[in-house]
Amino acid sequence: MTHVDLLSSTPARNRIPLARVRLDDLAPFDGATTRAYASAVDAIAESLTHHGAAAVELPAADAAIVRCGLESARAFFGARPGLYVYRAGRALDDGELSPACMVDAFRCLGKAARAALCAIARNLRLRSYAFSHLLDDNPLPPNEVSASELLVSFSHGHLQSGQAPTVSIRSSMPEVDRGFVTLVASDHPGIEVCNPNGHWYLADGASGPNDLLLLTGRALSHVTAGLRLNSQYRITNNENRASLMFRLMPRANAILDCSPISAAGHCIPQIYQPISANQFMDGSRAEEHIVSHHSEAPSESQGNFVSEPSLRSVLSDPFSGAFLEDAMVLSCGHSFGGLMLKKVLEMARCSICNGEVDAASLYPNLALRAVATVVKMEDDRRLFHNAALRKRRKEVTEHMDVERRNRSSKESSEAGLDCESSRTFKGVQYPFMVGERVLIMGNKRTPDKFVGKEAVITSQCLNGWYLVKAVDSGESIRLQYRSLKKAGEPQMQVQVQAQGQPEMRSQQALAFLQNKQ
Repeated sequence: MTHVDLLSSTPARNRIPLARVRLDDLAPFDGATTRAYASAVDAIAESLTHHGAAAVELPAADAAIVRCGLESARAFFGARPGLYVYRAGRALDDGELSPACMVDAFRCLGKAARAALCAIARNLRLRSYAFSHLLDDNPLPPNEVSASELLVSFSHGHLQSGQAPTVSIRSSMPEVDRGFVTLVASDHPGIEVCNPNGHWYLADGASGPNDLLLLTGRALSHVTAGLRLNSQYRITNNENRASLMFRLMPRANAILDCSPISAAGHCIPQIYQPISANQFMDGSRAEEHIVSHHSEAPSESQGNFVSEPSLRSVLSDPFSGAFLEDAMVLSCGHSFGGLMLKKVLEMARCSICNGEVDAASLYPNLALRAVATVVKMEDDRRLFHNAALRKRRKEVTEHMDVERRNRSSKESSEAGLDCESSRTFKGVQYPFMVGERVLIMGNKRTPDKFVGKEAVITSQCLNGWYLVKAVDSGESIRLQYRSLKKAGEPQMQVQVQAQGQPEMRSQQALAFLQNKQ
């Protein structure tokens, strides 16, 4: 089936002409803004708001690189369906092969994705590079692998018996990418996108050979505080189709927060809290894992499971996060409240269907207000219960910490007593303090000029040694505690002197006898 045949067989009501923007007009540049750039930014923002997707036209040189990548995908997989994930900077394993032109295709699609992200930021009254700090460095530093990825796939509808159709089955399910933006290039149309009204349409049915399909992801919705919703898509054509899908992802150590949106004056709902990119991606993978486990259910139930928002998000204001207890119904049938209602009245247009809004035609939505009030009461009751539970857990934890500290201090005191008793049994090694006066008793190695002298302890050394300074001469000597005695013990000193110096005692006795004769 050729490209033209597929377009002609697609019902006209399922084909919506998306805004087609030239990449040359969309790319940021230095200098004053131009009319072409402003028109491109407005067109791509309006198309994403009303249709959930947009088309980006590549220059001739970039389009040739993309076509080379698609042909390389066909040649790489041959007649077998398959999927290959390419990341810049990742070294190939032994025996691993890669499709050709991936380096150039990655660079080309990455440039287009960054330009689209800058245009989205500009439309939200932000600086063009407001989200660039969340991306990989451009170009990548040495020995670093990119967080963004290029998915190269090939699929067809005629599978042999026993062959696992992994790509076709998974791609038929509704999906939402985890990154900022996604660019899709394919040689055959087959991607359906769900618009904000819940209707599916063929998004690439009218795309040309140089066009890329632009989709938005969860990360962009988070950092824009829900001002730019994510795109929900599914692949319905798996007959002889090759595609390149580039996902612009946040770097691993980035913190996804809404600080640029807040600085621009937008209201930040309470549900959008700062979160690390790793934690955000893990949560998104968990959601995809839950969705994939419902693949045995009918396709309608799968679509409802993915597309249906939570009850709290339906009953709360997307800007402030407050419940819609002041909900008002517009003439078009849509209901708003809080800050979103003020914004709708300021624009005089419905943000969902773009219909005109007349302030005089508003009337209260009593049913929605009643439901919001009931859900708020249940939410407050649950929060109070959780707060009380956390308080009880904190008290128990603090009590356990006190008991643990008391137990550890008791063990430490017992260990100190044991250490003190062992030290007493072995003998006190440091009986003197620095600055204390002592008497040098000496030993066999002590010079005679220090023996019997009074000294002052100037320093305490290791293993019971002291550095003492003689009072009369001012000389210093290093002695152990056994060679020192406290000043004021003369009897002990004489006894120790007599015991320690037998030669001096003999000389004194001989002199006494000579004098007596």
